[in-house]
Amino acid sequence: MAPQLTLYHCPHSRSTGVLTLLEELHAPYDLHVMNMKKGENREPAYLAVNPMGKVPAIRHGDAIVTEQVAIYLYLADLFPEAKLAPPLGDPLRGPYLRWMAFYGSCFEPAIVDQWMKNPPADKTACHYGDFDTMFNTLVEQLGKGPYLLGEQFSALDILWGTAFGWMMMFGLVPKLPVIEQYVQRVSNRPAAVAAREKDAALAAEQAIA
Repeated sequence: MAPQLTLYHCPHSRSTGVLTLLEELHAPYDLHVMNMKKGENREPAYLAVNPMGKVPAIRHGDAIVTEQVAIYLYLADLFPEAKLAPPLGDPLRGPYLRWMAFYGSCFEPAIVDQWMKNPPADKTACHYGDFDTMFNTLVEQLGKGPYLLGEQFSALDILWGTAFGWMMMFGLVPKLPVIEQYVQRVSNRPAAVAAREKDAALAAEQAIA
């Protein structure tokens, strides 16, 4: 028997993207749902999984994986039949890894710095250089579309499409046509619709609990 796969999940959080990925992969999984408003993700039982109390996290057998990018890489490779990750030797594997790493090492830190109004660091020392160069590099890649790897839809697009959707709602990224159209392409996929419906139902249950 394959090891049990569990997603530690809080509705309407970063883990919604991983829920979408699991739906897209047609993966068998269990949900361990927590109520973030009640602080359940800060209780000892979950801190034993992720000491920072953040979601998403997954458990696969005895392996615990945290950090969004690591989870996306792990799951997409775990279910190769879904073809959401270019395999080793594929010319797209390098760009796939590049844009996965770009999300965690450049994009999100830059967005947080801008949101918190942190003074710009010297771009020769800052790990993402400067915000405008980082953002324009990303927008240029999106413009080659329809997906980040061109014609090939991948786990990358679930990560980025979900993030852009949330960030546009909160005004963290500009509503450029290239971003809006990209988000629409990703969010209209059946797996994304199914994940949102599941998430909405979980959130509704928590609201009356």
